[in-house]
Amino acid sequence: MATIRNPIEWGADQLRLAGVAVGTAGRAVAEAERSDAPVRIARIGIRDIGASLQAGLDDFLAVRSDVIFLCLFYPVVGLVLAYIVFGHGLLHLLFPLASGFALVGPVAGLGLYAMSRNRERGGTIATRDALEVLRSPAFGEILVLGLAMVAELLVWLWAAFAIYVLTLGPKPPVSMSLFVHDVIATPSGHAMAAIGIVVGFFFAALALLLFLAFPLLLDRDVGLAVAIRASVRAVLANKGTMTVWGLVVAVALAVGCVPAFLGLVVVVPVLGHATWHLYRRVMPR
Repeated sequence: MATIRNPIEWGADQLRLAGVAVGTAGRAVAEAERSDAPVRIARIGIRDIGASLQAGLDDFLAVRSDVIFLCLFYPVVGLVLAYIVFGHGLLHLLFPLASGFALVGPVAGLGLYAMSRNRERGGTIATRDALEVLRSPAFGEILVLGLAMVAELLVWLWAAFAIYVLTLGPKPPVSMSLFVHDVIATPSGHAMAAIGIVVGFFFAALALLLFLAFPLLLDRDVGLAVAIRASVRAVLANKGTMTVWGLVVAVALAVGCVPAFLGLVVVVPVLGHATWHLYRRVMPR
C-alpha cells in the first residue's frame, strides 16, 4: 500500500530533481550568455508603488473574460494545497504553504508581465500574450531562475516542518482549533511562531532580491548573471521602498486567500501587472 512521506523526504527528492534540471539548463545558459553591460537603476519612492498598483489595476480591468478565466488557476492551486493539508494531517504547514505564494509569485507572474508589455506597446491584452514567455530568447535563463525559486519554496517547507518538529511536534496537530490554541497559549507555540517568522523573513528577503530579474530577462537581451545582479542592486538601492512593496504583496496575498483563495483571482493578476510597471520605474531604459 502506498504511503505518504513527510515533507522533508519529499522535498529532498524534489530538490535533487530540480538540481539536475538546473544543471542541465545552466549549461545551456552559459553557452548563450549575452551582454554584460550594467543595467541603469533608478531611485523610486512610495508614490511609485501606488502608481504601479494603479497601472496594474488598469491592466487587469482591461483583460478579457478568457484571461480572467486563466487566473482561476491560482485559487484552484490554493484549494488543492488546502485539501492536501487538511486531508493528510499537515495542518502545521498551512501557513508555510500559503506564504509560499509570495516566494513563487515572480514565476507565476511571467505571463502577466508579457501582457502588460504588449498593452504598453499599444496592443490589447489576450491569453496568447502570456505564451510569449515560451518563445522568449531568454526562456532558458527564466527556467533556471524559476526552478531556483521553486527550490527555495521546497527548502522553506522543509525548514517549517523542522521548526514544528523541534517545538510543537513531532506528532501532527489533532485539529486546527487545538493547533491554534497551542500556538497562541503555549511557550512551545510561541517559540515556533518566533523562529518561523525569523526564518521566513530570510526566505522572503531572498525572493524580494530576485523578483525583478524575471521581467528584466523577459524584456531585454541580458544574461542570467546580469539580470540577478541588476535585481539585487535595484532592491538594495531602494531598500525602504522595496520593503514596503514586499509588505504590500504579503498583505494582499493574505487577503486574497480569503475566502477559499478566490480573492487570488484579482490579487495575483493585479500584483503581476503592477510588478511589471514597478520594474519599468526602477530599471528605466
